[in-house]
Amino acid sequence: MPRRAPHDTPPIDQVLQGDCIAELRRLPDACVDAVFADPPYNLQLKGALHRPDHSLVDAVDDDWDQFRDFAAYDSFTRQWLAECRRVLKKDGTIWVIGAYHNVFRLGTALQDLNFWVLNDVIWRKANPMPNFRGRRFTNAHETLIWAARGKESKHRFNYQAMKALNDDVQMRSDWFIPLCTGQERLRDEAGAKLHPTQKPEALLHRVILSCTAIGDTVLDPFSGTGTTAAVARRLGRHFIGIEQDAAYAAAARARIAAIEPLPEEAAATVPTKREQPRLPFGSLVERGIVPPGATLTDKLRRWRATVAADGSITCGRARGSIHGVGAAVQEAPSCNGWVFWHVEQAGRLRVLDEFRQDMLRGH
Repeated sequence: MPRRAPHDTPPIDQVLQGDCIAELRRLPDACVDAVFADPPYNLQLKGALHRPDHSLVDAVDDDWDQFRDFAAYDSFTRQWLAECRRVLKKDGTIWVIGAYHNVFRLGTALQDLNFWVLNDVIWRKANPMPNFRGRRFTNAHETLIWAARGKESKHRFNYQAMKALNDDVQMRSDWFIPLCTGQERLRDEAGAKLHPTQKPEALLHRVILSCTAIGDTVLDPFSGTGTTAAVARRLGRHFIGIEQDAAYAAAARARIAAIEPLPEEAAATVPTKREQPRLPFGSLVERGIVPPGATLTDKLRRWRATVAADGSITCGRARGSIHGVGAAVQEAPSCNGWVFWHVEQAGRLRVLDEFRQDMLRGH
């Protein structure tokens, strides 16, 4: 088959049918913001050699073993990962998911290709497939590796969004999410699972929400039935999917077409620190919102600081910024002065950050 021409512009919001590596090579450089990859598990059925593809089962037992041609698998892995790194923007990130058969080889390849590992996340399955032979522990989890394109990347992490998703508690790296079941599971005309390793939308919701913004483009080089693309579309992100199997690609396109994107206000996340407008404390001082001579105190009134005309503050022998003096009085390495210092107003303490937010809103 002749090699198809490269894309002049990213084929966003499309599922491309074809070989993963060949289609990746057609994409322009630095055209996607994030990648989610669920590559082949690298398995074989004992007694019969199978090409490592997705035509497997959700859980394996002793009838399945590791595919022994590690060199071929590693070569394949490094080729598609290298292409993913090429098409990722400088500050983009990649998620790669695997089981014990392949995840360690994936991690080695990622590091060898100069990706910068940020986290490994354990997806603990709430309803794992049982181990039928009783000769091993039940396979109740998979591992996701989250990595930046490089050590120098200023990767995006929607920390506050993840915290909000977790009842205002920091999101941990162990995620308790059920397997894909019920109406979400795509089936063929006979009622059988259309794709044996279809991932739950809840998993992709968390992945995409954690590291992208509205309008970003997410690439899935092993698209399957389009879970990544479906969730991306719902959350107001663009997608590029690649799938070799024609039936899977067709099912993915139909599934995606039925998705209604959320309104922007529903898909938006809390701005990251880099996106928030910067405002120096001195701006509050020069506008008289916290005037020179005002007294700042911590929440428990242990320390009192005086505001100077240049926006510095003095507390005992310590003088400097609200952050530096806050750190000095606590003998701490750092301090966020906006949330440490308070102003007494109308008989109650107001944290400095309230004044900053009022000013940013124009109040």
